Amino acid sequence: MGKVRARKETGKLYLDFMYQGVRCREQTALPNTAANRKKCESLLSKVEAKIMLEEFNYAEFFPGSRNLPKLIKKGLIPGTSEHDLATANSDQNIDDSPLFTEFADQWLEENKVQWRASHLRNVQSILESSLKPAFKKKRLSEITKANILALRGKMANRKGRGSNGLISPKTINSHMAILRMILIEGTERYDLPNPYRNIKPLRLQKVHIQPFSLDEVERIVKYVREDYRNYYQVRFYTGMRTGEIDGLKWEYVDFKNREILVRETLANGQTEYTKTDGSQREIPMFGPVYEALKNQYEATGKVSKYVFCNREGAPLDHNNVTKRVWYPLLEALKLKKRRPYQTRHTAATLLLASGENPEWVARMLGHSSTEMLFKVYSRYIPNLTRMDGSAFERLIQSRVTTDKGVDDETE
Repeated sequence: MGKVRARKETGKLYLDFMYQGVRCREQTALPNTAANRKKCESLLSKVEAKIMLEEFNYAEFFPGSRNLPKLIKKGLIPGTSEHDLATANSDQNIDDSPLFTEFADQWLEENKVQWRASHLRNVQSILESSLKPAFKKKRLSEITKANILALRGKMANRKGRGSNGLISPKTINSHMAILRMILIEGTERYDLPNPYRNIKPLRLQKVHIQPFSLDEVERIVKYVREDYRNYYQVRFYTGMRTGEIDGLKWEYVDFKNREILVRETLANGQTEYTKTDGSQREIPMFGPVYEALKNQYEATGKVSKYVFCNREGAPLDHNNVTKRVWYPLLEALKLKKRRPYQTRHTAATLLLASGENPEWVARMLGHSSTEMLFKVYSRYIPNLTRMDGSAFERLIQSRVTTDKGVDDETE
């Protein structure tokens, strides 16, 4: 059964129905109002009645339709002459689909209302740096699978932050995911074949974490610049993400109940809603954390709404802190150079190694389930989960002992 629908980009009504096994869409110039919908539904009813009675003449109902060449070519229009067929084949070359760049801007405008500010910036960056330059002269109908694969191959040779000095497969996949969404929407709207079909994401290599030992944590906290001691003490013993701790405000520090309320994250100097709903959580202030925050309140509690801030009271610039404080400290202590995010991995491994329940640890870190926990940190929780082979070894040993006892009795 057909439907009367409205195009997102124009708000104009169109008829969507099946004719001889072919899906047909016929655009109208009518805005999406109740009265206009009633008119279109009446027309659609007549069309479907004629189709059912095998009396439907497509060219008579829709004389200027873009579907006519397609239907003539398929032999679905009665009385088609050789001249009509030749004309239909010629008309197939007429392309009124939009340029990729124009539709990409339209798609962005339509979807940005549902995104966080940081995600919007990321999508805008991907469009401007990769996708729009790659397809700036192509219409949606002209983009082929070969074009898409060529773009992916070109991106793989760009300089980046991957282990080989190039853009990582994860980054490439994120760019291609945006392209895929745009093409799915565009080809659906303009009744075009989707060139992105059967293109799989690049395989990702397993990432191995590099947490610090407890001894290393204590050395770092002891020798770090005094004005950053509280900052790193809180990072190491809470596992907060960089944006979460850099955007932490005093209103979310509950000294009475000894909890940190994670409600926001910092992105591009502005606080916004956390990464996911699961990231909204309460983190207990263990001894070192409570003391660090008490000391920090004496330093910044009356200066800024941010717990950790610069001299002007603004939140820390994590890139500046990493280059001027973090990396020089690791070098001075002769510790392997690691990104600050390893403080989060360190907190997770210390909690798990101490025997804390994985489900509780997952909640504290802001994970919605323990799946990620076991995937990333499994080697640090062997005793708790019996995933180190010890149970099997004990079974074998018990059998060996039993068999030996039986043999002794037999002798």
